Amino acid sequence: MKLLIKRLGIEKAIEKEWLITNGLGGFASSTIIGANTRKYHGLLIAPLDAPGKRHLLVSKVDESIVIDGEEHILYTNMCRKNITEGYKNQTSFEKDEVPTFTYKVDGVEIEKTVCMEYRKNVTIVLYRIKNGDKNVQLKLTPLLNERGFHETSYERKFKVKQSVNKRLVDVVLDNSKHHIYMNCSAGNYIERKNDCFKNMYYVEEEKRGLASEENHAIAGYYEIEVAPGEEKYVTFACSLDEIKIDRKDGVKIIANERKRIKQLIDKTNLKGDEDLIKKYIIASDNFIVSRKNLLTIIAGYPWFLDWGRDSLISFEGLTLKNKRFDVARKILLTFTKDIKEGLIPNGYTEDDNTPIYNSVDSSLLLFEQVRRYLDYTSDYDFIKDKIYDCMKNIIQNYVQGTNLENNNVFLDDDFLISTGTLETQSTWMDAKINGYVVTPRNGKQVEINSLWYNALMIMCELGKKFGEDKDILSGYRKIAKLAKSSFNEKFYNNKTKCLYDVLGDEKIRPNQLYALALTYPIMDIDSKEAKNVFDTVTKKLLNNYGLKTLAKGETHYIEVYEGDQYRRDISYHQGITWPWLLGLYNDALVNMTKGVKDKTEKKNYKDAYKEFVENTRKVFTKEINEGKTIGSITELYDSRKPFESKGAIAQSWSVAEVFRIIL
Repeated sequence: MKLLIKRLGIEKAIEKEWLITNGLGGFASSTIIGANTRKYHGLLIAPLDAPGKRHLLVSKVDESIVIDGEEHILYTNMCRKNITEGYKNQTSFEKDEVPTFTYKVDGVEIEKTVCMEYRKNVTIVLYRIKNGDKNVQLKLTPLLNERGFHETSYERKFKVKQSVNKRLVDVVLDNSKHHIYMNCSAGNYIERKNDCFKNMYYVEEEKRGLASEENHAIAGYYEIEVAPGEEKYVTFACSLDEIKIDRKDGVKIIANERKRIKQLIDKTNLKGDEDLIKKYIIASDNFIVSRKNLLTIIAGYPWFLDWGRDSLISFEGLTLKNKRFDVARKILLTFTKDIKEGLIPNGYTEDDNTPIYNSVDSSLLLFEQVRRYLDYTSDYDFIKDKIYDCMKNIIQNYVQGTNLENNNVFLDDDFLISTGTLETQSTWMDAKINGYVVTPRNGKQVEINSLWYNALMIMCELGKKFGEDKDILSGYRKIAKLAKSSFNEKFYNNKTKCLYDVLGDEKIRPNQLYALALTYPIMDIDSKEAKNVFDTVTKKLLNNYGLKTLAKGETHYIEVYEGDQYRRDISYHQGITWPWLLGLYNDALVNMTKGVKDKTEKKNYKDAYKEFVENTRKVFTKEINEGKTIGSITELYDSRKPFESKGAIAQSWSVAEVFRIIL
């Protein structure tokens, strides 16, 4: 969908963002008018140890066009007291596989397309200049940096060392170990001395209460002549490695990326809205990246790395729905190879890729995703040979107990799992501020015990198929039966007509949907209690953009996500809407349509499901075309009108779960 800049106006245009990725954890991102409003915006953000250790190397390229000696700027930059007005010369923005910007100045047409080369730390910008009868010169000024992408370079004075070989430039900033290579397919390179862009202003960082200004180095610029009547293609490239480039390379790299995406689309055999399918494939592909010799899932851009919990929740929507089964296998291997004391890593550190184990749900989520992998592939051999022993390891450790990283996991006398401490956040509601636990959920959590029962039942199923020892299978069945009995005796709250979030905690939260949504629901779907749970969640938490994390009227309820780090973390799971929870709601509703016996009730649930899917499709088709992030879905939304999108600009489980519902 083409967005017209004048029609949008500067206020709306500068809020809309785009993102492209390279399959290594690197990315390029900015606003649709090219003004960087975040410290995470950049033309080349590259992982030095994929997928982590990401560094900003090239902030952007500022372009201007000189027509008959008069310079016209195409770039837009924000400083605290002014904004350059290149956007006034921009006519439109469009994003499919790659973002394309169009400009028109005094009869000269300029089209700019940005693309990252797949599995390489290379970004190219392809310019197509269509000249009339004027004397035209294109001027390209790269803004450079070299910093960790969570940092800023405020008041930094750069020491620039560069080696120039015609148009190939090798730049080192401040004696860094890392080189920034630039090349251009045409023109001349002119060196600059002691030059920098001062005080670029990041309004989105200021909103987050963070440092919001920084400097960028200017090592030089390119000048490219365009003759009267000429239509000229110019490719600018920047990279971590030395690169050669000619005028055809930009066209070729973009063509290769479009071909790659088309192959992924063709592989899915999905039917329906072709444009929506294409957007799904592009959006979902952004999150699948390399980790060593395997693959993983980036939780969200711009700031998250890969997390076990997010990867497994996103697993079906990003790898199975689109028939990327080879990717699915490698992701399962990534998160099971580092299993420790029955815990799958919740993530890895950005600096050195060290596994982190602050999660009790990641391990249990594995079982449901293995079951779904088998539903799509019937690939029992892979699960038996590579994954099954890890699943046994998880069950064994949860039964005997583990306290790795203070998770305090143990099977209590009632055969329910208890986890955590007053200081430990080990479920997805994990906000913590300087040691203060925002949503303490230690004890017996509703989703953990729903997942526990489901895991035991799946192990009974797989163990029987794989010839497991009968005594082991009998042990799984016994624990499952007793856990289910205790759960249904203790978790239902007659007063609220729903489940305790944690035993003893009456807050109405969406986590209780796990009791209805899994392959083996721990509640009897046709029971009065199950129907009450579903109805309460529907009435109290569901809206068009997801489910609220806390019902309105509860203590500490907050419905707008805003402010500095403290205010945002306080509200994160206290009423804000999360789109990924729609997937959980979807699965619960599907189970309700299958599980209820009364014909009238069954029809009502089927009608509700049809309406839910259609509404989700309508809302998020508009979001992905016209929302804050063109071509993706954000992390969360405010819980009151106009339901503004907030958080990470592209979130894996948002994309995965929404598209799993609507396609």
